[in-house]
Amino acid sequence: MFFFKSHGLGNDYLIADVEAPPSAGQVRLACDRNRGMGSDGLLWGCASTRADAGLRIFNPDGSEAEISGNGLRIFAHWLHHHQGFSRDLTIEVGGRVVACRVDGDRVQVDMGKASFVPAEVPVRAEAPLIETPLPVAGLRGTAVGMGNPHCVVFVEQDLDSLPWRAWGEALERHPLFPNHTNVQIARVLAEDSLEIRIWERGAGPTLASGSSACAAAAAAVRTGRCRGQIAVEAPGGTLQVSVGADWVLTLEGPVEEVGTFTPAPAFLARWERG
Repeated sequence: MFFFKSHGLGNDYLIADVEAPPSAGQVRLACDRNRGMGSDGLLWGCASTRADAGLRIFNPDGSEAEISGNGLRIFAHWLHHHQGFSRDLTIEVGGRVVACRVDGDRVQVDMGKASFVPAEVPVRAEAPLIETPLPVAGLRGTAVGMGNPHCVVFVEQDLDSLPWRAWGEALERHPLFPNHTNVQIARVLAEDSLEIRIWERGAGPTLASGSSACAAAAAAVRTGRCRGQIAVEAPGGTLQVSVGADWVLTLEGPVEEVGTFTPAPAFLARWERG
């Protein structure tokens, strides 16, 4: 039993080499930055009849995520560099099959289609939320489904001068979002670039997020702020997002390995207790 750790622009994930899917308690233990290995989430690989490999993604609070752009990139990088998979591979995650391409330490993934349809986000609304007033701090937001829910709020001020963490925490669990939501506070820099701060569902503030970068880029195009190829700057670094005419998104960025953790007996005993 071991854990392998990598990060995408500071958004770090553990890959758990264990036979059975981890319990919520085991995920919380492994992701704990004081008593475990510490990470923004845990990846568990499994067999797939539809793709080269299967993947389940867990948030650090033990809940399961539908998809993660950086998690996918990290898992694809590990499969290619450590498990002998081709540089071009497919991964089944959250009920969909994702095409990935590994080029050294850069990984590109097909993130599928962004959706603004309320039931597909999901969000409790009869019409798409596009720059719609939100029940938090007088904000306006755009709800985007990327296989997981997102709420993008555009502002013009310096991001770190704003209480974006408080906004993110309030919006994440607001009843408007039945499955809770990821939150991005975004500022457009040019028609091909924007910057974001990220409140990740089940994790809180994160340095980077692939699906968040995609949601912010899709919202920027949908509201006429950006177009085409967009550089999305987060505190951890920049991800490249391509937004197609049919709302198909491609995500590309770096992956850096941290190393392998071999658990001590005391940790294994806590793990077995779940």
